[in-house]
Amino acid sequence: MTAILMEEFNHASGFGTKLTWHSEPKAWSINAEDSVLVIKTDNQTDFWQKTHYGFQADNGHFLYLEVNGDFRLTTKVKSNPVNRYDQAGLMVRFSSETWLKTSVEYIPDGQSKLGVVATNQGYSDWSSQDISEDGAPLFYRITRKDNDFYVDYSLDGTSWSQIRMTHLVEEASKMKVGLYACSPQGIGYEAAFDFMKVEKIDKETKVY
Repeated sequence: MTAILMEEFNHASGFGTKLTWHSEPKAWSINAEDSVLVIKTDNQTDFWQKTHYGFQADNGHFLYLEVNGDFRLTTKVKSNPVNRYDQAGLMVRFSSETWLKTSVEYIPDGQSKLGVVATNQGYSDWSSQDISEDGAPLFYRITRKDNDFYVDYSLDGTSWSQIRMTHLVEEASKMKVGLYACSPQGIGYEAAFDFMKVEKIDKETKVY
């Protein structure tokens, strides 16, 4: 694999010019001493399309890089959730109607949900599983091969577990890939990202 981007958030002045915001949060900062990007989410922010809940939202915070072809995207995030469905993780996106995100969605009165939302042709689905490591820092990884996407998580960045394998229905090669966070139901949520890594992969790269 060949490195496309390795952003470690260790410059207080900001991050590289290759990165762009979709729906920039009102409050975000880089803590250069700890090398983290801290996002404080705006209220009623989300990514979701049509299915079940009867609404559409495309105003979550998304810091992205445009990438052509196959890639692997990785991060580590520490969440401090306060509201139901507070979430932060990775997102890859062709358009508002075709995208994928992975994170833990916070459930204050039960077990939080580790999962993936895949959106095709303007309809979202949500696959999820209970996670006992609620509040622990997590690593997330998304690998693209053609238009198939492989999603994993890890507690240590070494041993990975599969969350989902899925397909996005889109002909374009270029994607927006990066970090996301949102708060559908409240304020006060804060997420800290340690890094954002994007690598180009070849056809011989094994996923599973």
